[in-house]
Amino acid sequence: MKLSTKGRYGVRLMFDLALHYGQGVVVLKDVASRQDISEKYLWHLVSPLKNAGLLHSTRGAHGGYALARPPGEITLREVLTVLEGPMCLVECTEAPALCERSSCCVAREVWAEVTEKMLEALGAFTLEWMVQKQKDRQDAITYCI
Repeated sequence: MKLSTKGRYGVRLMFDLALHYGQGVVVLKDVASRQDISEKYLWHLVSPLKNAGLLHSTRGAHGGYALARPPGEITLREVLTVLEGPMCLVECTEAPALCERSSCCVAREVWAEVTEKMLEALGAFTLEWMVQKQKDRQDAITYCI
């Protein structure tokens, strides 16, 4: 399985908003600059994230975007599921009717278990975890100087 640009950039957008959580709204132009992502591309990501209840938007001259929930309550699994859709290694794990061998296929059981482990792992990583990792990295660099 390979994540699309949409999923990868969406995680970077949400991570940037998590870094600025509690500081008010953030404009996409600033996120685009900090994350080296096209502002136009970011516009395509905010709508599904907003519809899923992960982002709030504020209109107007002082408008922008902010996380709808604290960073510790938003997992990478949530973000990626919104942007990528259902995540599974093989379609038959989610829709057994697609394959006539589903009921007797041992490989399907393997793919289903690997998919579940992947989803568990993504569910364990929160935006808050990412923010803390970033802070730890910056502290380590500061101490090396």
